[in-house]
Amino acid sequence: MFTVIRFYLGEDQGSLVVAVVDLNPSPQMIRDGECIMPKCLDAIIAFCCSHMMLNPLNKLAIIGCHTRQSAFLYPLPASSLELEDFRPPDGQYELFANIKNAVHANVKKLVLQSVEDEIYTESLVAGAMTMALCYIHRLRKQQIVEKKMPAKILVVSASGDSASQYMNFMNVFFTSQKEGVYIDACVIEKDSGLLQQGCDITGGMYLKIQNVPSLLQYLLWIFLPTAETRKQMILPSRVHVDYRAACFCHRNLIEIGYVCSVCLSIFCTFSPICSTCQTAFKLGPLPTIIGKKKRKQMPLRQ
Repeated sequence: MFTVIRFYLGEDQGSLVVAVVDLNPSPQMIRDGECIMPKCLDAIIAFCCSHMMLNPLNKLAIIGCHTRQSAFLYPLPASSLELEDFRPPDGQYELFANIKNAVHANVKKLVLQSVEDEIYTESLVAGAMTMALCYIHRLRKQQIVEKKMPAKILVVSASGDSASQYMNFMNVFFTSQKEGVYIDACVIEKDSGLLQQGCDITGGMYLKIQNVPSLLQYLLWIFLPTAETRKQMILPSRVHVDYRAACFCHRNLIEIGYVCSVCLSIFCTFSPICSTCQTAFKLGPLPTIIGKKKRKQMPLRQ
């Protein structure tokens, strides 16, 4: 067991981490008839507490996303009356107790609200990442954190890709690159080509794990260090990123396709109506094929 001692320097400004947790009960979250989501959630909470323990100036936010909505799990609004119900047990640091209790309480609310509504299969991961970017921008604009403070978004998901949210993902990736926000992704058993592109564009880390009980070890080893510290560590080699676009009709990777001029949806076959925005394309007149004129047969001279 190695003990790492990190000395706090006055010029250090801490870092900001926004964790996006996919709470959709996908098949990857079911093992032997039992849902392993609570264990994954405990590992994420331990990772967040470790981040707050590294530096007293570190900032944290946790956003949960489901099939119907996305919501902040931590921090709670200052006007929330539920803060009075959170009492840490004896011997436990108050901040860690508040993080754990807030996440557990808000996860229950989010899941129950999503179950009561109409059921959808795709998780709103792109929407949660957009909320994370807005949160980072608001903190910087209100000067709660310095603009030069490193910020990153950690996505933990097991739902895979969503072709219907392709444009939302691309907007998040390029906005994060412009704002200097790293995107890290930890996917469980199911690869995500879109998150691979986002991590490569912003300079973050992408990791697919098969052994779910080791989730906390991977989070602490790969995603807890800052970008500067990662340069001095031996980390898993980066995967080859396939930048081919996925068509919206069959979700196949294509090199040449048809693009809607309104919503920029990509299709592998031509269609007169866009299935995403229902735009009807105006087709010009079809070219008329002019047949070759028959040569007049001249009578043969005798």
